[in-house]
Amino acid sequence: MKRAAYRNDDYWSKAVPGFGDPGARLLVVGLAPAAHGANRTGRMFTGDRSGDWLYRAMWRAGYASQAESSSRSDGMVLTDAWITSPVKCAPPGNKPTTMERDRCRPFFSRELAALTKVRVLVVLGSFGYQVACSELGIRPRPKFGHGVEVAMPDGRTLLGSYHVSQQNTFTGRLTEEMLDSVFARAREICDS
Repeated sequence: MKRAAYRNDDYWSKAVPGFGDPGARLLVVGLAPAAHGANRTGRMFTGDRSGDWLYRAMWRAGYASQAESSSRSDGMVLTDAWITSPVKCAPPGNKPTTMERDRCRPFFSRELAALTKVRVLVVLGSFGYQVACSELGIRPRPKFGHGVEVAMPDGRTLLGSYHVSQQNTFTGRLTEEMLDSVFARAREICDS
């Protein structure tokens, strides 16, 4: 169902692909396309408040060409970064089921395999963290938390962050300073 603010918009309403620089050293892993963000615009974290937070942090860290992303034609360019999610379609109630996760897993697996230069994965939220750890074979899986850092045997690093959802940003569970610290750490590892 469309929101009144977007009643005249044509919704993308299909699987949302990853977005960014194919030669990226940084991979940002979210949850799934937002119903009135990526599902509407056709680009991850675009056109919603979660994306506002994410792109501002990425812009401050030097990964995004601008601090806002409102549409696929807004001129946003990511440098050395790629954004994706393990679930490719907007789930009902913003809560992906295990069936949705499992059906999308081959797409997520191929995407990770194609991004051969990735050194750091910033994973937003526990759902994405669990899927990424499973996909990357991280066992035992360290407990998820904001700022958790997992060094992998292949030299890559996984960084956990609370998701940029309104449930976290409106309540102060995630602040811009906390998000900036994760992207600053990602930049430090990528550039080392």
